[in-house]
Amino acid sequence: MKKTISFLFSALAFFACTSTASAPDAKGARLYLLVGAYSDGTTSGISVYDFNTLTGDFEYLNDIKGVINPSYLVVSPDEQFIYSVNETSDGAVSAFRFDKPSAAFRFLNTQPTLGADPCFIHINKEKTFIVTANYSGGSLSVFPLNEDGTIKPIAQSIRMNVAAEEVKSPVSHIHTVAFSPDETWLLATDLGKDKIYKFNIQPGASETFLIQDKAKTTDLEPGSGPRHLAFHPNGKYIYSINELAGTVAAFEQVNGQLSAIQYIASDTTSGTRKKGSADIHISADGKFLYASNRLKADGIAIFSINPENGKLTSAGYQKTGIHPRNFILSPNGKFLLCANRDSNNIQVFAVNPETGLLQDTGKIIQTNKPVCLKWVGK
Repeated sequence: MKKTISFLFSALAFFACTSTASAPDAKGARLYLLVGAYSDGTTSGISVYDFNTLTGDFEYLNDIKGVINPSYLVVSPDEQFIYSVNETSDGAVSAFRFDKPSAAFRFLNTQPTLGADPCFIHINKEKTFIVTANYSGGSLSVFPLNEDGTIKPIAQSIRMNVAAEEVKSPVSHIHTVAFSPDETWLLATDLGKDKIYKFNIQPGASETFLIQDKAKTTDLEPGSGPRHLAFHPNGKYIYSINELAGTVAAFEQVNGQLSAIQYIASDTTSGTRKKGSADIHISADGKFLYASNRLKADGIAIFSINPENGKLTSAGYQKTGIHPRNFILSPNGKFLLCANRDSNNIQVFAVNPETGLLQDTGKIIQTNKPVCLKWVGK
């Protein structure tokens, strides 16, 4: 987890750049690509590009500086607001207004998370609250939202190390929070304790949004280190990328009760498991699963998904730049974009819809320490 000694905002200007992209267009083909990065405030914190999902062409449009480590972003359902974590030892969340015509950001406000190193953030469909996963703090933070997009003070701080004997070892490291498709419950991964927690969501709550369902806590194989989650489109299966073991765990789920059906190596470049797996996503058609791996063999593992039982079969492995963390699939399934933090770039790969395999297009977005990618409609 990257830390900084302070959390500061410089004067955040509301400004715009004019797009001159000349690539072919079609209805819905052009999207905004938002890029969150590790930044000390002097480099771009959040950048925006015009991306053509038919050709893979792109153009830089705008950015906002003065934001400390916006290492994970979430876009509000109406796409008017962007929320970011500020991954520092102090820990905070920030809100921005995003103006589509000008592709410009306007800083709204920030709130402390009361948990160190927030590394993931999610928003509910009704735009009434956001939840952060605080890695070093071992906690979840819940914030109500105002109608103007600003963040209210924290309403819930849920620490998973709650008793003296639990603090000793292992220590909780909450890495991801994920709403169920119907938003009646939420899952949180604990990389430190090899657990996935379930929380029930209280509709219309003003203070207690989440209540832990302790009977449905899932224990993973010791040493797994669950990091991110992916829901299969059919709703029956959930997959966990496990950072410490370098595996993907497949679960069958019923109302948030997870039952493990498979563990499979994510770094498939050798016969031994590697530490450093990072992100996980499933194609929109539910046929393929992708998982990024760092530290040993930088690349993306590709798996086919058995529609009958949800199990994975290795389909291939695509080498990438250095330290691939977050990646994203285009909505039309034609491209996969991979953020390589230590190569300071984003690679554009073409996706074979029949095999799921990736082909390097040679198109590269050069940008400083990218670690989060999100789409916004134009």
